Amino acid sequence: MADLVALIEVLGVSFKDLSLLEQAMIHSSYINENHGLVSDSNERLEFLGDAILGFIIAEELYQDFPDLTEGEMTKLRSVLVCRDTLAHVARAIKLGDYLYLGKGEEASGGRHKPANLTGALEAVIAAVFFDRGLSITTEFVLRLLGEELKKAVKQGAEIDYKSQLQELIQSRHRLTPNYRLIEEAGPDHDKMFTVEVMAGEAVLGRGSGKSKKLAEIEAAHSALKQLSTNFTQ
Repeated sequence: MADLVALIEVLGVSFKDLSLLEQAMIHSSYINENHGLVSDSNERLEFLGDAILGFIIAEELYQDFPDLTEGEMTKLRSVLVCRDTLAHVARAIKLGDYLYLGKGEEASGGRHKPANLTGALEAVIAAVFFDRGLSITTEFVLRLLGEELKKAVKQGAEIDYKSQLQELIQSRHRLTPNYRLIEEAGPDHDKMFTVEVMAGEAVLGRGSGKSKKLAEIEAAHSALKQLSTNFTQ
């Protein structure tokens, strides 16, 4: 069984009703293999936690970043509540260590699966909400996602470079930019990717990054700087 006292220390939130936190950690596979021991998995809490998380992030973006447009807030919220971001946060606090899993799910690496980690984190958010209310839940969410929020806002303009370039090239040349990986260097844990962006046979720009996506963003940014002074550099 999970050490809920240790988990509370990790989360930094005290619980009046420990059964809520326990339920947040119960994967459906555990229910299937342990009939009668527990009555429900974390799926319903996950559903509610997803909605609460979306609301908290939306309110934070609205209140603290008045210069953001609706479209910019929508994009940033989607980045912050996506599976990759939430799984990363869940891994950082080793949330998978506290999951109740069935034997089959355990054997298949269930403690490290992004879907399980994301679901557990959302379920924990709902459990905090039920036990401590919205104010404490908001503090909890912003503490967990604070760095991701700052990073997303800082990179917000960069995230849009690709769409800006596509609009420019389509309006000028009726072509769609294509991205081509030209180099992949370094060990598996520290790779560097280099990408070229092209319109037809013409190379518009080149960029490098720790992932193909980041390299493509840098390539688009490079192309925009060369093609037009109307875009933010």
